[in-house]
Amino acid sequence: MASTTREKFVSFINNRWLVFVAAMWIQSCAGMGYLFGSISPVIKSSLNYNQKELSRLGVAKDLGDSVGFIAGTLSEILPLWAALLVGAVQNLFGYGWVWLIVTGRAPVLPLWAMCILIFIGNNGETYFNTGTLVSGVQNFPKSRGPVVGILKGFAGLGGAIMSQIYTVIHSSNPANLILMVAVTPAVVGVSLMFLIRPVGGHKQIRPTDGASFTFIYGVCLLLAVYLMAVMLIQDVVVVSHNIITVFTIVLFVILLVPILVPIMTSFFTETNEPNDTIEEPLVPKRDDQEPGLQTPDLILSEVEDEKPKDVDLLPASERHKRIAHLQAQLMQAAAEGAVRVKRRRGPHRGEDFTLTQALVKADFWLIFVSLLLGSGSGLTVIDNLGQMSQSLGYDNTHVLVSMISIWNFLGRVGGGYFSELVVRDYAYPRPVAMALAQLVMSVGHIFFAYGWPGAMYIGTLLIGLGYGAHWAIVPATASELFGLKKFGALYNFLTLANPAGSLVFSGMIASSIYDREAERQAQGSVFDPNDALRCNGSICFYLTSLIMSGFCIIACILSMILVRRTKSVYTHLYGKTRT
Repeated sequence: MASTTREKFVSFINNRWLVFVAAMWIQSCAGMGYLFGSISPVIKSSLNYNQKELSRLGVAKDLGDSVGFIAGTLSEILPLWAALLVGAVQNLFGYGWVWLIVTGRAPVLPLWAMCILIFIGNNGETYFNTGTLVSGVQNFPKSRGPVVGILKGFAGLGGAIMSQIYTVIHSSNPANLILMVAVTPAVVGVSLMFLIRPVGGHKQIRPTDGASFTFIYGVCLLLAVYLMAVMLIQDVVVVSHNIITVFTIVLFVILLVPILVPIMTSFFTETNEPNDTIEEPLVPKRDDQEPGLQTPDLILSEVEDEKPKDVDLLPASERHKRIAHLQAQLMQAAAEGAVRVKRRRGPHRGEDFTLTQALVKADFWLIFVSLLLGSGSGLTVIDNLGQMSQSLGYDNTHVLVSMISIWNFLGRVGGGYFSELVVRDYAYPRPVAMALAQLVMSVGHIFFAYGWPGAMYIGTLLIGLGYGAHWAIVPATASELFGLKKFGALYNFLTLANPAGSLVFSGMIASSIYDREAERQAQGSVFDPNDALRCNGSICFYLTSLIMSGFCIIACILSMILVRRTKSVYTHLYGKTRT
């Protein structure tokens, strides 16, 4: 009996679901960048920054969250727990020093030094993301999509979870939120880092895995709905501290519920024999491949060049016949010397590209610029949410920050699900879902511009959903158009669109317009030069929001151009549904 219990305990410790659940908990503390809208007002007031200076800190935060090549390199050299430890130390050092400065415990540093501290602190997220995602993909080789989606979703909920914990602490000093941002991810990361490791997940495949993923998805949605309900109740009704404490305890219970999966699979099910691993590619195998596709690549390249354009629009069965016939003709002609097969100059869409090869392709830059305009405008709202809510007379910015985190999470889940329906059921290009998300965001910016009653709630809903959808759609689109072999390099380059958009939109456009309007309002009024400039009314972000809305419309147009250019690729990949 004792030996059986010991074996089950060892099985529990080495259970890939335990690693996955621990990764979810770490990721729930990894989205600290979404709390910048809550901590930025206290930084601005304590250090007497204007909006332009505060926006520089926002850009540094975005750069820290996007520059992940260092974390990726270290994760290949060090064990995953060591990479997580580096991230925890960076997070504690960066945000901890910012807290010391804001509270007067350390001397004030120049703006460039503050930007470095914010960059270091937020860059810790990249180590958490790398460690958890690498362990997840290695332990779930046949379920990479669900694993990555759930982990990224928890990162999106991190801001809402931390805001609720801060509410129950009931601190009168808003600077303590910075301390919590510094300490909590470091403590959780160090506590769980030894669990994050490969455990031979390909040998733990069970028939119940599908049900386990469904259960985890259910917990994610329950968590999002619960957090939304709690935030709305706390915003609309005066709630006692005891009730807030109960709300937070229930939140922790929901976060702990996923541990039931590794417990059930380790202690209450019979051990299954190891199953052979069957790798499932993120990009589906092309359904129009005939036996003739064993043809050398040069012949396949000739087929792509010689086939009529209308072939891709034919039903799958007819397309198969036409392509196979063309292949046979080319092979025979090449063998007889009647034609000379020219050497291809590079891969075609849907094949494996290197970053250098992708950088000369119009499709790649369409994705990049569309992402820069769409997600960049969304990130501008996230970074300036504190000032936007204050200018419109909303006192509790924590609720709005939590809401946009929740909508961001649902946007990632919904964007991935909707775009998958588009490609699977209709064989239509995935970027059409991104175009729809950008159209939704353009409407959200209009609500912010005019400041209608409830505009902050509706605006955060639309912007959060649209922004989150980008990060579910873009990775899949990049893998479908440019392959998986160099996917890491391609994806990391695309993520640079986020800080680039933030630098232009928030650091230059939004901050300049805000400060100009604040200075105009300060003229003719009693104003203490030692106080930070503050703007009131919808006029503060009116022009900025209209510009952002226009950028989203341009991004939508670029996405639809990409849709038009890539129809043949998606017909190849998913054309069987149209037969």
